[in-house]
Amino acid sequence: MNFDLTKEQVEFREKVRDFAEREVKPVAAYNDENEIFDVELTKKMADLGLLGICVPKEYGGQELDTLSYIIAVEELARIDGSTAATIAADNSLGISPIKEYGTKEQKEKYLPRLCKTHLWGFGLTEENAGCDSRGTESTARQEGDKWILNGSKIFITNSATPMTLGSTLQVISGENNGKPEFTTFLMENDTPGFTQVPMDRKMMWRASNTGRLTFENVELPQENMLGKPGQGSHIMLSTLDGGRLSIAAMGLGCAQGAYEMALAYSQKREQFGKQICKFQAVSFKLADMAMKIEAARCLLYKACRIKDAGMPYGKEAAMAKLYCSEVAAEVCDNAVQVMGGHGLLKDFNMERFYRDQRILQIGEGTSEILRLVISRYIGC
Repeated sequence: MNFDLTKEQVEFREKVRDFAEREVKPVAAYNDENEIFDVELTKKMADLGLLGICVPKEYGGQELDTLSYIIAVEELARIDGSTAATIAADNSLGISPIKEYGTKEQKEKYLPRLCKTHLWGFGLTEENAGCDSRGTESTARQEGDKWILNGSKIFITNSATPMTLGSTLQVISGENNGKPEFTTFLMENDTPGFTQVPMDRKMMWRASNTGRLTFENVELPQENMLGKPGQGSHIMLSTLDGGRLSIAAMGLGCAQGAYEMALAYSQKREQFGKQICKFQAVSFKLADMAMKIEAARCLLYKACRIKDAGMPYGKEAAMAKLYCSEVAAEVCDNAVQVMGGHGLLKDFNMERFYRDQRILQIGEGTSEILRLVISRYIGC
């Protein structure tokens, strides 16, 4: 396997890194402190082509491969987790189900706007449905040629912004052999009976949007069904495989950014007459960071190449997400230790990175659930 990036992938990385340094970095701390979802910054990312990165050009996308998309998320997360979360959730959770399972009419209706001007949510999690996705309690019942939906969703990224067009929702649509049948529907935000409320006061990703969704007796036509009746669980869980690559990329980028901050600080900070990076206690921490980040990158990029080759990648996605998120936690913790008191001040970006990494061991499958997933793949 050739581990070298293509010329196009290298150039794409450079383009996104330049944007992140120039446009994201100056506003990241302010947006985080004030819990601002930055519409103008998101529009700039849309202009750069970061919405719909893997969508075919006929629908307005960039038609790039998975690895290119993951590189974009990694570079954004190297500067700011909130900004990376917006792009990651939009591409992997918002757009992907429509791209993979939508009808031609659904793709033509939604994808061009989602690639250029709007965001889309992924409504799976509920108060009693988290790791157990089949714990969904929201319902849909058919009345003639319409479906009536009732229920709620929680912790849904990109679902309640001024740019949000709608969300994909999993609901119970009936029973099959005594078991609930899950179906997915596309619901636009301005649909009567559908409300979206931003969830604030978060510890992490404070500048990304998280919404609580409620739908009461919402009427949807048959053409708003995504996929076939009873296919909902398959659609949502297969989407999560791709989403795990996104969270892995966020962990990798977060770890890279934290490592670079700690290294730069250690080269400037002096104690006992020399730079603290010259002390073995510090240099060994930095060496471990560099080693584990490189191992995480190799694991994640391999998973992306497997996906791009059209082969099953569920096991590799689970491994990459688990490892990258835990490397991010370890690197951020050690980076704070290297920076000492300065690593705990809001005047230093390290404090934000330390908070942001915590969600990575929870979202798109907790570390515990991912170990269960991997154990099943290896025959346990």
